[in-house]
Amino acid sequence: MKAFLRDLRWITPASLGLGALLSALDGGAWWIGWLSYSFLLLLGLSALAALWRAACPGGGQARERSRSGGAPRTLGLMLLLAFLLRLGLGIALTYVLPVAGYPTDVQQAGYVFKDAFNRDTQAWDLARSTHPIWAAFDKSYRVGAAHSTDQYGGLLALSALAYRYLSPDVHRPWLVILLSALTAAVGVALTWKGARQLWGESVAVPAAWIMALYPESALLCSSQMREPFLITFIAMVFWGVVDWQLNHNRRAWPWMAGGLAGLLLFSPGVAIFTILAVGGWAWLWGKLRHLSWRAALISAAMLLVALLLLWVGLARGSFAGASPIEIITHWLQTSTKWDIYLLERSSGWVQEIFRHTDTRLHLPFVIGYGLAQPVLPAAIFDVTVWPWQVIGILRAFGWYALLPFLVISCMAIWKMKLNNECAAWLWLWLLTWAWLILSAIRAGGDQWDNPRYRVIFLLWQAALASQAWTWWRASKNPWPVRILAVELLSLAFFSEWYASRYIGYIAKPSFGVMLAAIAITSGFVLVGGWAWDRWRASRRP
Repeated sequence: MKAFLRDLRWITPASLGLGALLSALDGGAWWIGWLSYSFLLLLGLSALAALWRAACPGGGQARERSRSGGAPRTLGLMLLLAFLLRLGLGIALTYVLPVAGYPTDVQQAGYVFKDAFNRDTQAWDLARSTHPIWAAFDKSYRVGAAHSTDQYGGLLALSALAYRYLSPDVHRPWLVILLSALTAAVGVALTWKGARQLWGESVAVPAAWIMALYPESALLCSSQMREPFLITFIAMVFWGVVDWQLNHNRRAWPWMAGGLAGLLLFSPGVAIFTILAVGGWAWLWGKLRHLSWRAALISAAMLLVALLLLWVGLARGSFAGASPIEIITHWLQTSTKWDIYLLERSSGWVQEIFRHTDTRLHLPFVIGYGLAQPVLPAAIFDVTVWPWQVIGILRAFGWYALLPFLVISCMAIWKMKLNNECAAWLWLWLLTWAWLILSAIRAGGDQWDNPRYRVIFLLWQAALASQAWTWWRASKNPWPVRILAVELLSLAFFSEWYASRYIGYIAKPSFGVMLAAIAITSGFVLVGGWAWDRWRASRRP
């Protein structure tokens, strides 16, 4: 209690001051905006301060570590940057896009994503109507609305709730951006706590930094999108399971229950995948693989509820009346075919590739194309307005910095000594790559939807990349350098190919020739590295 009162000494003036600034920059009655923003800031910053305090066990010793640059001080810097980066980016884009963006209704209104524009507009319509907030979950209301809506209603209901009771005079989109930024910062804190308990600070620190600074996450969490909430809900479940398994702390159950409830309301499909990922990991990692019947029963019940909610969300039109498994299977098949069709229709060179390849190779091509999105050379050489070029380059750079470590993590897992820990990490690796492939298929290789789906499970990607980084630093193994060299060579060839598309006087090789050159040079690096290792081993006494 004393720590909370001490924190209020800086939280209260910070909330009131920042709330006053946001209200002055926004429209509507100033005092209503000031109270609304200050209220959310007071709650959010108090939650972040409490999580930071909980990460500082040891009283005076922990505070001394904070002053001397230890982990608590690092965590505080992470939380501050994660919050300010997202809030600042969201506000800046609302000013920049109407001036320097494209002349579309979405960008002229200051929104990055069309989904965010449609959902947020309808949330304001719902907030000022006579309908109850839970109408957001009513299909008849959503189908009859003027704009496309949230498929499951969770974010639509939350946004409408904020607008109705915090901003009754005018539409303040920054309220939801503020909620997203605060929620994302909570996810960073929970990632640090869970990873530190499990694997130590050597893994927790880089994992939390990835969660805080990853460009795709920063962009989505600065918009009125579901992803910041889904990422944090997954982190809540993760921290709850870790705290229960390690400490048998009863306070872990509210974290698990809250995270699962949020996932069920915002995306039952993500809830199903989360239950499978966390449940399988907990069973494999747990000592002697003991799992109480109560935990197993609760997990099975939540999985069933998620499946039923997903069924309800998809059961419409031609899917009506089918069983849950039939609906999900049929939906995946039809949506995959449709997304591949849209990809082929939107790109001339994809049409050319499909025309000269067997139809059985189209799906593998879409998977590879989706895993490559957003393509860094394309973002660099494509001529577009400057805000979108900057956004595209940062998104692509973040993904291509993370991708090789997701590959390297398999080697780090293989070298682990404890069988149960190796099996648990391998399960996360398999589920992560399954999700990456599913995202590529589901989005048809789209450069926006595919990374958006992919970033939902950023927690596992950050943990795997951090484990790979930690293992590489400790082992000095040469293979990560070779994998990075393969990526750099591929980017170099793709850069020349994309440059030839946008700069006329550069020779343009065919796509097949470029792939052959990448395969040959990559094979030389990998096979040459293997032969070098064998030769060095043979010369050792």
